[in-house]
Amino acid sequence: MASELLFPLLLFALVGSLTPGPNNIMLAASGVNYGFRRTVPHMIGICIGFPLMFLAVGTGLSQVFEKAPITHTALKLMGSVYLLWLAWRVATAEPVSTTAPNETKNRPISFMQAAAFQWVNPKAWILVLGATATYTDIDQALLPQVIAITLIFAVVSIFSVTIWTMLGVGIAQALKHSRSRRVFNFTMAAALTVSVLWILFE
Repeated sequence: MASELLFPLLLFALVGSLTPGPNNIMLAASGVNYGFRRTVPHMIGICIGFPLMFLAVGTGLSQVFEKAPITHTALKLMGSVYLLWLAWRVATAEPVSTTAPNETKNRPISFMQAAAFQWVNPKAWILVLGATATYTDIDQALLPQVIAITLIFAVVSIFSVTIWTMLGVGIAQALKHSRSRRVFNFTMAAALTVSVLWILFE
């Protein structure tokens, strides 16, 4: 990778990771409802799942979609359905303070769920394909460039997930009453639903 591309790539990674999207909306909602500590598996799932997806796509999986576009369409539909389910989970989440210790109905998103979600996260695909197309040099070996871009996004992801979870925890301090938290949860669920509709009808 050309050295002059590093700074623009870093800016792209920061903006792409910090702007609102399904991951960040869910992290903020989890921070509000479950607190920082219980959201950590969700955070780690994103920080590991997204770079692994980036590495796989950047090293050739995108060619599969070019040869068989139906697989991309199927992934898009599955992602939309999954996002709608997550929106329902956010809308019906109970604040941790009002949930019994043995409650199993409402739990934070797990490490595996968060890692697997990256494969159906439309924003993740935009970032991967955009970065791979824009910040790689076809005259140089592709694999080292993809690895370098993946590492940059991995580091930026740690910063991003921490910021959004702490934002949710901070918002929780202002939402002392359960009614306020329910309004917040419905707002976050609506944002996720809008993102699904945007994907389906773009």
